[in-house]
Amino acid sequence: MKKITVARGDGIGPEIMDATLKILSAAKAEIEPEFIEIGKSQYLAGNSNGMNQDAWNSIRKNRIILKAPVTTPQGGGYKSLNVTIRKTLGLFANVRPCRSFTPYVETYHPHLDVVIVRENEEDLYAGIEHRQTIDVAQALKLISRPGSERVIRYAFEYARAYGRKKVTVMIKDNIMKISDGLFHRIFNEIKEEYPEIESEQQIIDIGTARLASAPERYDVVVTPNLYGDIISDVVAEISGSVGMNGSANIGKNAAMFEAIHGSAPDIAGRKLANPSGLINAAVMMLVHIGMPDTGRRIENAWLKTIEDGIHTAEIYSDGHSTHLANTDEFADAVIDRLGSNPGFFHGAEFSSDMPAIKIPDYQRPDVKKVLAGVDVFIDHGSISPDELGNTLSDIAGAARSSLLLKVITNRGVKVYPQGFPETFTTDHWRCRFLMEKPPVSTDMEGLEPESVIEIQQLIMGAGLEIIKTENLYYFDGEPGYSLAQGE
Repeated sequence: MKKITVARGDGIGPEIMDATLKILSAAKAEIEPEFIEIGKSQYLAGNSNGMNQDAWNSIRKNRIILKAPVTTPQGGGYKSLNVTIRKTLGLFANVRPCRSFTPYVETYHPHLDVVIVRENEEDLYAGIEHRQTIDVAQALKLISRPGSERVIRYAFEYARAYGRKKVTVMIKDNIMKISDGLFHRIFNEIKEEYPEIESEQQIIDIGTARLASAPERYDVVVTPNLYGDIISDVVAEISGSVGMNGSANIGKNAAMFEAIHGSAPDIAGRKLANPSGLINAAVMMLVHIGMPDTGRRIENAWLKTIEDGIHTAEIYSDGHSTHLANTDEFADAVIDRLGSNPGFFHGAEFSSDMPAIKIPDYQRPDVKKVLAGVDVFIDHGSISPDELGNTLSDIAGAARSSLLLKVITNRGVKVYPQGFPETFTTDHWRCRFLMEKPPVSTDMEGLEPESVIEIQQLIMGAGLEIIKTENLYYFDGEPGYSLAQGE
């Protein structure tokens, strides 16, 4: 028996979890639930991340979590329970298979069958934000090589294991050439190891539009965190119902499975909820822990239930439904069909002979990193670009190092030298100092750190307020920073 941690959640969570566990028991799934209390009651008890120590101990011990939706109270310093679990256990890939169930669930896209694989730990969801001036706040977008390698490889491994034909990466590297550019470059490296799988790249904006208008063109889509969060909801919504699909959060040594919808407190306790999302999450869990045959029996029984028109209120329609079932009745109908196969839908496509998904340990590349300059961010609300530029040029000329003032930007746009008077400016100035001859080859030496410190000291000595600095590096002769708009 495999012990798993089970969280019954808030709102409709306990109802759909009880229905799901009833089906798992009837299917003789070899699991032993260990229940924990998470969510609203724990938030209100003073646990800002929605869990107490007993719950956390269970999660760390069992490493497999089946979780119903939770409610996060509004206001206060509450932390996302999902983000806490994902980051602490290294659950790097969020996997959302979405398909249409037409004609039983109405949709404009009857051939939709897409899996979104979303990076789960970094990007803007690192949550590193600062208010830097009166005018400007900052959020740091972090894209790492190991984080990108893991999720992109998982997408290709998933496609191979489940017989998928194509993997599409969606990024915005026409604008974010370094961060999203890194994700794209790693995709191009890894795809070479999977020659049997078609691969393609799309910019996220047009990619989202095409997913919404023609999802049948896609198979597996892999993205950084924020884009994946958005497009996975888009695809789930256009499939006909967000209540039908499960979600997995996968790490190398742990995993969490859940429905993609929320806790729906407005219908809690009324047995109206559709348990399908959590049922399908449980099927994903069974496959993950090595019980694909049991998972296949449950999924096929669930599909047969949908085909037979036994529907909860969320998807009930006069044209395709034969019985309006409450939560418990729906679970009973699935149990009655265990051992049956769907007739209209294609059945579950996983078995005990599926190839294992393997993610190797990260190997850091050997790259020469050389300091070439510094971006100094200055807070000043009553100075013109030319005044600031002339002051900083004089400072650079007085320094002992060879640093030169290269450019000043405001909100990313060049305002000095030769800026345009029409450009609107705030109190947030990025002032870039660079070596006269940057280290464009690996045998060239860079700056000593003392040169950067000297520039900062001279700037502060001139009465200017530094709010942040960002060192500028070359990596194997390539600049590790972006140009300003207009530079």
